[in-house]
Amino acid sequence: MPGAGHASLGAPWARVFASDLFGYGLCSAAALALDWSLLILLVKAGMNYLVAAAISFMAGMVLAYVGSILFVFRGRRARRVTTEIAGFLLIGFAGLALNQVLIFVFVHFGGLHVGLAKAPTAACVFMFNFLLRRALLFASAPHAA
Repeated sequence: MPGAGHASLGAPWARVFASDLFGYGLCSAAALALDWSLLILLVKAGMNYLVAAAISFMAGMVLAYVGSILFVFRGRRARRVTTEIAGFLLIGFAGLALNQVLIFVFVHFGGLHVGLAKAPTAACVFMFNFLLRRALLFASAPHAA
């Protein structure tokens, strides 16, 4: 039977997932713009690229959190705000560790400029953060008001 046993894109969970991915992608694009521009600015000002990458990543993480709770996962905030922020930050710091390792590898071993190294790094960290945050923090169904 065609389609038997396969989830269609019309399935409610698939529509919600796609909507979350798109919304989180937009929020992350804004956060990445802040992260990337601050990274380049700090490196040009003479800061070590790994220190600059950590500072710029954390600035982007704050913007990603605000955008996520305001625009993407607004109806699925099942935890207390302090627990939610702690979880978001813990996942973010795990993403920061991944960011630092990848930036180092691409710059030190790949010979890329830090600005170019940020591109593949950002793609990997985006998926890591989105999948963990959605699964661990914002997976529940929207609550009725």
